[in-house]
Amino acid sequence: MLAAYLQYWRINVLTMLEYRANFLMWFAFSIVYHGVALGALYVTMREFPSMNGWSFRDMFFLYALWMTGHELHNTLFFNVVSVPDYVREGRFDRFLVRPLDTLFQVLTVPSQTMPDSLILAAITLAFATSVAGLHVDSALIAGIVLVAIGGALIDLGISLAVATISFWFVRVDTLRWVVMSLEQDFTRYPISIYTRGVRVVLTFIFPFAFMNYFPATFFLHKTDVGLHLNPEIGLLTPLVGLAWLTVSYGFWRVGLRHYQGTGS
Repeated sequence: MLAAYLQYWRINVLTMLEYRANFLMWFAFSIVYHGVALGALYVTMREFPSMNGWSFRDMFFLYALWMTGHELHNTLFFNVVSVPDYVREGRFDRFLVRPLDTLFQVLTVPSQTMPDSLILAAITLAFATSVAGLHVDSALIAGIVLVAIGGALIDLGISLAVATISFWFVRVDTLRWVVMSLEQDFTRYPISIYTRGVRVVLTFIFPFAFMNYFPATFFLHKTDVGLHLNPEIGLLTPLVGLAWLTVSYGFWRVGLRHYQGTGS
């Protein structure tokens, strides 16, 4: 599996070198996409200089922390969102007759994966860390790296659970859109500004708050006024990610046993 994965990335790198203009265009698109999001956040914060004690500098770090985990997921695991398409088009069956793990095969389908957005996320996070006035040391760097990995695993676990549902319902476009919107729209702000129901959903049901809010609360030495949890809970992000991935992978295995193909 390791040899196959290295070969997969070799193909991606060669594709990137072959189509450099495409890489540059995607990189430019990533800059525009995240630039617009941060610009909208800046305009909002000009009207409301503080949201429950969070300034624009804090919110910039909050966004950059989410962006890093999310783009790490997109770089390594984004292919999982294509499972419903494979199922609907009848292409998923080919993974079942090959000797390697089905999920591993899905994740390594050649798809011109490029690390441009991850590179941009790392640069953005470094800048946001400086703007937020955090003291950079080995402990902070290690903590941020673990949070980014945990955030990517949370993204993967949730995406995998949604993809697995397609084994029964085939089309899950609406559910995928709802979950994606929940993540991208609600993680831009501290969850303390939302109603209690939304806070509970973002913490215990779809734990996107562990991708940035709780870790940022800890790193920025703030107090959680949303659910009144200890800020150190932000350090549990890697464990939350592993837990979600473990449960989702178990659900995936159950789905495989019930999968009958779209023609049955």
